[in-house]
Amino acid sequence: MELTVNGKKAHAATGGKDAANDAPVLVLIHGAGMDGTVWQLQSRYLAHRGIRVLAVDLPGHGHSEGDALTAVADLADWVAQFMAAAGVDKAVVAGHSMGALIALEVAARHPDTVRAAGLLGCAAEMPVHPDLIKAAEDGGKLAPGLITDWGFGHISHKGGHLHPGLWAMGAAERLLMDAKPGALATDLKACDAYKDALDAAARITAPVALISGDEDKMTPVKNARPLLDALSDVTPTVLSQTGHMMMIERPREVAKLLLDLAA
Repeated sequence: MELTVNGKKAHAATGGKDAANDAPVLVLIHGAGMDGTVWQLQSRYLAHRGIRVLAVDLPGHGHSEGDALTAVADLADWVAQFMAAAGVDKAVVAGHSMGALIALEVAARHPDTVRAAGLLGCAAEMPVHPDLIKAAEDGGKLAPGLITDWGFGHISHKGGHLHPGLWAMGAAERLLMDAKPGALATDLKACDAYKDALDAAARITAPVALISGDEDKMTPVKNARPLLDALSDVTPTVLSQTGHMMMIERPREVAKLLLDLAA
């Protein structure tokens, strides 16, 4: 679907099925340098089980117009504006990596619009090494290659995805390489600069699902523990033999967890 937010085209994938007017709404927010297609293995599953799915493309990503926004708080406000433009009064908001920080901020800044939140691959802070930011600014394959190598668990490095023919790491690297110029670097800098996660978590009263991978090198499980202490109503899940790119590595498990959260 396409809407207008702040005078610019904004896009979201819906899973290919129209939902009932009273269906629960799930807003899915992608991570740095990606777009809503990273949720394609969940969107269709959820849409065909009675959930109204909105897998958004953030500004400057995918099919959404505009420049990539430079701050997590601004991205959270944009998501709230997208929801309003879509006629959504209240939704479950779930995000991955940078998208998890955005979902956290949406729940803290716009509590009346959030029924529950899902934080996938999230940590209290997400520092990014200057060399990776520089590689992203330079363009080319280095930054997508490094992110992909670090982002997947050991099984995905060997292949054998449960969906025949899906080269998980290659697909993720291609998605990052196809990002609009400057978007990946802008996103990484936004993650690096964001230091308000614990403050936001302390203000959230909605239920939160915190989903981690036990092989996640980018947001290790131990780095999510301060969030567990700060959130008032949180259910943690750790997926085994799973890295940071959990929606690609463990599509069924992630889809079922999101269904439990949204239904």
